[in-house]
Amino acid sequence: MRSVDDIIALMGGSEAVAERCGVGTEAVRKWRQARAIPARHWPAILAATGLSLAELAAAPTPQTEPSPETRMPAAATPTDDQQPPAGATAALVLADGTVFWGVGFGAHTASVGEICFNTGMTGYQETLTDPSYAGQIITFTFPHIGNVGANAEDVESITPAARGLVVKLDLTEPANYRATRHLDDWLKSHGIPGIAGIDTRALTARIRDGGPPNGVLAHPQDGRFDIPALRAQAAGWPGLEGMDLAKEVSCRQSYAWTEGLWSWGQGYNVAPARKHKVVAVDYGAKRNILRCLADAGCEVTVLPATATAEDILSHKPDGVFLSNGPGDPAATGAYAVPAIRGVLDAGTPVFGICLGHQLLALALGGRTFKLDRGHRGANQPVKDLATGRVEITSQNHGFAVDDKSLPETVKITHVSLFDGSNEGIAATDRPAFSVQYHPEASPGPSDSHYLFHRFVEMIEKHKAA
Repeated sequence: MRSVDDIIALMGGSEAVAERCGVGTEAVRKWRQARAIPARHWPAILAATGLSLAELAAAPTPQTEPSPETRMPAAATPTDDQQPPAGATAALVLADGTVFWGVGFGAHTASVGEICFNTGMTGYQETLTDPSYAGQIITFTFPHIGNVGANAEDVESITPAARGLVVKLDLTEPANYRATRHLDDWLKSHGIPGIAGIDTRALTARIRDGGPPNGVLAHPQDGRFDIPALRAQAAGWPGLEGMDLAKEVSCRQSYAWTEGLWSWGQGYNVAPARKHKVVAVDYGAKRNILRCLADAGCEVTVLPATATAEDILSHKPDGVFLSNGPGDPAATGAYAVPAIRGVLDAGTPVFGICLGHQLLALALGGRTFKLDRGHRGANQPVKDLATGRVEITSQNHGFAVDDKSLPETVKITHVSLFDGSNEGIAATDRPAFSVQYHPEASPGPSDSHYLFHRFVEMIEKHKAA
């Protein structure tokens, strides 16, 4: 077993180590002082020195339990006979063969999906129950997950659609007066696996630079890992492009929604008097969207994603709402676009969010494409081109509308200040508009709640005409 000083000397000194690991010499000095090298730098050191993992890993002192970061490597390229390091009970295996070892929690199962990251600092339970995350394993960049436990109110759907979660630190005990159960227990009840103790910065940087990879999160009951089989499963998963997931998360039959927004000390309120009949097409609708519509004075009837124009118009709606949802809009559009065009041709006001925004763009003659990274978090800046106002928004999408594909009868209303991608459109020849982000938040800021009232104003103007 080599000491930190030995390893630094073997690599040619502090400056050589700093350059190889992509850090400053001050960081290397702190490694000497702490007598430990952070696990995220082990792959670079192993490659540079030819040392084995056993030679590199430092044993913990008898009085100190090692942290997840120091007791296992953050990532390594496995061989077919690779065994988990000491303390590892779960693995995140990517399609290219990279393995992130960690400590498992939640359900004992293996789940395959697209690995994405979310930058939100609050609302992990709302995030996990957002149907738009169907087919995805979520990496939380914020380290303190589980600290407020779980409860029956902070859910955006009855059945969580996310396939797993990845966190930096071990789940903590709940420390919130609203918690009714531990997050670990809640995850087990829904069959969702999790992994803690990995370098989420390294994983996030990998997603940022190379796009979201496919992977398998494995948390076996018996602690045995068949790495080649898991790698093959990840590589064989088709990915989200071309995948229609809206049918999987949509309701199966119509229903009425009457619940209003939540307030402290009272919970969810009864919605105010309902003045306008709105049909909400459920492509994976979050509950808080429906609450916002009801709170704005809408009598909300929810229909399945496969509803036709005839189904929608049979309710004689004053307005039609197109919800958020998962998957590739081009795939869902095979049945959704004809329905939306039928509603547009009838002159009924339309408002879309997220997937609904993309589907409206397709119905108006535009195209969509898959983003290299996607936008996921509660801190996404969006500019309203009409007013110049910047809103901090909640977002979760991996596809976007192609601005250049939009016809002259559609104007761009909002843009992302992160990458300039489209965040909103409005038709100039009919009452229809949409935004890519989530004005209902949950979790996230409420900067954009006004859009629900803008929809109501559009309905009122159309009825008056």
